Order: sequence, then structure tokens, then C-alpha cells
Amino acid sequence: MGKPSHKRILTETEASAVLRNIRISPQKLNLVAQSIRGQDAEAALSTLTFSRRRISDAVKKCLQSAIANAENNHELDVDRLVVAEANVGKGIVMKRWRPRARGRTGRILKPFSHLTIVVRERAERT
Repeated sequence: MGKPSHKRILTETEASAVLRNIRISPQKLNLVAQSIRGQDAEAALSTLTFSRRRISDAVKKCLQSAIANAENNHELDVDRLVVAEANVGKGIVMKRWRPRARGRTGRILKPFSHLTIVVRERAERT
């Protein structure tokens, strides 16, 4: 059983986007997510644009979606957005088998991941 899950309630200055079932391991995805945590939205986009990792295009698409959600749904200022959170979670794992010597099999695991990006509007400095 367990507790019923509750949706995370964002504050007035936050917006998020979720990308589910990405065909990459959470460990590899977390390396890319770690590189953009805490950066300005514009700096994070340029970091992902010039990243050499294969999955950076999907992460960039998710970040652009979070920025668009902030602008269109929550009416936040795009120039003051910061990547507040970039959470990576485990998804399903496809299990495949490969024949090995002497009638045995080798296990092949093909993991999937989930990515949640939360952008927050920076407070104005006085």
C-alpha cells in the first residue's frame, strides 16, 4: 500500500517541466542535469547547446519547455529565470538476454529515466 502520492505544489515564482521515459541510465542523465543546476536559464541553454553528450538535446528541450511554461502559464520574467532544480529519477528497466558460452546467458539491462526541471524567478535586488 503506502501513502497516497501528492502533487508537488509550486510557489508563485516557479514553473516546471517533466520529461518521462528517456532511454538513458539515470547516472548518465544526472551528469548532464548536474551541469545546469543553479545556472541562469540562458546560461543553462548555452551549456546544453555546446555539450557533447548525446542526451543534452533532450534535456535542452525539457528546459525550453519549463521556460515556456514560466512565460506563458505563470507570467514570469524570462530574463530572471534560474534553474532551481533538475531532478533525475529511475524509470523502467528493459531486460534482455544474450547467449554466452556453455549454454549460459548474459543479462543486458536497458534503463529508462525521468527528468524534472524547475525554474524559479530570481528576486529583484534593491
